[in-house]
Amino acid sequence: MSPIKLNIKTSTHKYPIIIGSNLIGKITRIIQNNSLQFKRCLLVVDSNIPKRNISKIKKSLNKKDLYVYFFKASEVNKNMSYINKILDILLNKNFSRDDCLISVGGGITGDIAGFAASLFKRGMKFINIPTTLLAQVDSSIGGKTGVNTKYGKNLIGSFYQPNLVISDIQFLKTLPKREIICGYGEILKHSLIANKNFYNFLNNNSSKIFNLTSPFVEKAIYESCKIKKKVVEKDEKEKGLRKILNFGHTFAHAYEASLGYSKRLNHGEAVILGLQSALNFSLANNFIKKNEHDSIINHIHNAKLPSDINKFFKRKDLNKILTFMSKDKKNKTHKISLVLLKKIGSPIINKEYERRSLSLFLKSQLGN
Repeated sequence: MSPIKLNIKTSTHKYPIIIGSNLIGKITRIIQNNSLQFKRCLLVVDSNIPKRNISKIKKSLNKKDLYVYFFKASEVNKNMSYINKILDILLNKNFSRDDCLISVGGGITGDIAGFAASLFKRGMKFINIPTTLLAQVDSSIGGKTGVNTKYGKNLIGSFYQPNLVISDIQFLKTLPKREIICGYGEILKHSLIANKNFYNFLNNNSSKIFNLTSPFVEKAIYESCKIKKKVVEKDEKEKGLRKILNFGHTFAHAYEASLGYSKRLNHGEAVILGLQSALNFSLANNFIKKNEHDSIINHIHNAKLPSDINKFFKRKDLNKILTFMSKDKKNKTHKISLVLLKKIGSPIINKEYERRSLSLFLKSQLGN
């Protein structure tokens, strides 16, 4: 299958996303074809990436003055300390803003590298090579970068668009199924907020996507990217429409933070639990019809996605979850802001609820 190209054009920037297989050996050609020029680059690489893939990238960039920083990607390490380590390298090696920082890894690595690129001399060139399904369909698109703090997830960061995104499906073949499931959560979210036909495609082909069967996985990635592209182009800085991309995420981020970003529950799994919570809350408040709600919940169960919130939380965790929800960056007042669902393809934004309402709801979802 030939590579697919999607062009993103926001009010401040435009850049291409290239989706295909066996792209990392052709990086220099892709860079040249997209009129991107630089002489020096720093690779920020997730230390879990197979060395043979890093060797291919380095070989493809062999005419560049190249440095490599290996980053042990985790939510715990997604902090300012590691940003400063990257900035120290750039300053010590006398990089300029016309040089390039290249992220090779999942969403955490992309967030760290993109934030560092945005800070260095007020912005240097940035290429994102996402290596997980979750990053390819979500975090590599749209320019959100940032770090976690003890107060919550992604509370410090910037909007900084990349110059180029290269999504090589070959990377996905090195991942455990758990990582594929995590990426699928974001794909499912995109279908629910924007496109019922895409949801029906997922409902019929989820097993083929989990098995990375061509052309089903390429279609899932492309359609998912296309949905996010349309949203980001209309609302780059999350002033209105872009909030729909947070469907399920107010719950999800609170679940992650409540567990201290433990490996027991990674981001994609938290998103799936968050989607389910948002769907159940939508039903409890008479926004979505029961038959459509049940269709989505059945899909989550049939696809064997994480669905049992009681594996991770009990009622004793309620205050901790609500405290993190109260600190969510999308809140404008003391109330908790949620994105809910009226029907597949029709999300509702800016719905605000008192902490007590969420407490009663979550109490009904959690066991003793």
